[in-house]
Amino acid sequence: MNQKIAIEPNLTPIKEYLAQKGYSVENIDYGQGATKNNYDAIIVSGVETNIMGIEDTSSKAIVIDADGMTAEQVYQELQSQLH
Repeated sequence: MNQKIAIEPNLTPIKEYLAQKGYSVENIDYGQGATKNNYDAIIVSGVETNIMGIEDTSSKAIVIDADGMTAEQVYQELQSQLH
């Protein structure tokens, strides 16, 4: 699969679930100049949705707002949008 997913650090259960499903999952590090173009998808929790301008249409990454979603729902959303 080898798709890179960036995820907010507060979404640990989702991060662990996606890693078990074969995704390469890293925490978003806003302070280190993380760029959305390094990832296939970015998982956010709603509060920080546009902190990096990640809804910018020039990015190849899809953005999923995981607020209120289970890990399984986030996985299903990734599956539908990345495949």
